[in-house]
Amino acid sequence: MDTIAAIATGKVPTAIGVIRVSGPGTDAVLNRVFCPKCQKNVSELEPRKLFLGDLLDAQGRVLDSGMAVRFPAPGSYTGEDSAELHCHGSPVAMGEILSALFAAGARQARAGEFTKRAFLNGKLDLTQAEAVIDLIDAETPAAARNAAAQLDGALGRALSGVYDALTAMASQFYAVVDYPDEDIEDLELDEIKSSLRQSDEVLTRLLATCGRGRLLKSGVRTAIVGRPNAGKSSLLNALAGFDRCLVTDVPGTTRDTVEESVLCGGVLLRLIDTAGIRDTEDRVEKLGVERSKVALKSADLALAVVDGTALVNAAAGFAVFSPEDYTALELAAACLHWILVVSKSDLMGVSVPIPKIPPALANPPAASVCVSSATGEGLDVLENAVAALFPTDAGNPGELLTDPRQTDAVSRARDAIRRGLNALESGLTPDVILTDTEEAMNALGELTGRTAREDIVSSIFSRFCVGK
Repeated sequence: MDTIAAIATGKVPTAIGVIRVSGPGTDAVLNRVFCPKCQKNVSELEPRKLFLGDLLDAQGRVLDSGMAVRFPAPGSYTGEDSAELHCHGSPVAMGEILSALFAAGARQARAGEFTKRAFLNGKLDLTQAEAVIDLIDAETPAAARNAAAQLDGALGRALSGVYDALTAMASQFYAVVDYPDEDIEDLELDEIKSSLRQSDEVLTRLLATCGRGRLLKSGVRTAIVGRPNAGKSSLLNALAGFDRCLVTDVPGTTRDTVEESVLCGGVLLRLIDTAGIRDTEDRVEKLGVERSKVALKSADLALAVVDGTALVNAAAGFAVFSPEDYTALELAAACLHWILVVSKSDLMGVSVPIPKIPPALANPPAASVCVSSATGEGLDVLENAVAALFPTDAGNPGELLTDPRQTDAVSRARDAIRRGLNALESGLTPDVILTDTEEAMNALGELTGRTAREDIVSSIFSRFCVGK
């Protein structure tokens, strides 16, 4: 394994810059680039303590004054000899220091290579390795907390619990068959069924989190729908906090979908402002309406915006929807979740009434709110409604399936376990489940970095052959 180096703090000017080094030649490389003030050789510096010194360029000239810290193997992030150089965050200075490390024998680390080495050296399992990038890319506090819990091993522990139970069961069965002369207790049928059912329950619970995990990681795809001039673009601008969309009193201003990411009630919304829903002969606007309908089909949430000033008989204290409003409501109600938003409440001379939802809409809105995009009135109510639909603090942190690969592997493991259970329930002998058990273990091993056959053999020898 060679020695790698990379700038860890990006390529923009910062107060402090960090350069990471990892590999068997870490001390030798650092010795040519870092000169400690304490006059010691780099390899003599006490681990996990910062030491002040001079940072040298490829020609041995002093480039900066900074600090270095060593992490000898195996007590490092990668499991190898590693180190960090802390200097001033000038991109030019850090580039020169990195060049000096290359001249001393290191090479440029590839994207994700430090984490890859951590996985290969057993410091992280695959769920933890994936959590590193999730934590870096997190756009909400909830996403960051979940990624941090996964990095701490929460998901890996849940999966390993099932994997270990299957290993224990399979190894005991093989031991009974392979060592008939040994006094090894047979597995009872009820015991096998109980173990498989418990494993099924854990995996089913994890699979139930995949939808919430996807939304937590990627955001809630949210389409804003309504007739022209209902206040859709104004609502997007109000939620975004700046004028993302052009707003005029001319109907049909928005002719294409406009997207923006915002935090609403602590939930990351991928807002899509759509063209106003109406019948039109304008070819370009008609294309925009069709794109609006496509966006709604893939949305997790729809915000159906109705102009409060245009509601029929609103001033008389009751209100009904116009035909164009009703068309927009029908499209919104086709989504799993939708919220009715009565806009322009600040322009009403009386309290804005919430119209009665037509009974023909089989899917009622999750909430109905009145807002003013101009004054911000009612936006907090909308945020609370969104937060209630997509709670960010439900379940155990870290025990969410946030990646399609994770969901696929867990699903295959559960399917294999259920096949084994069905075989036992139909009266077949326990040996028929061994193939299903190993298949489930290998599926989970794709996430934990373990191999069924090796772990079963290891379990047999450690449990039943000690001292023999």
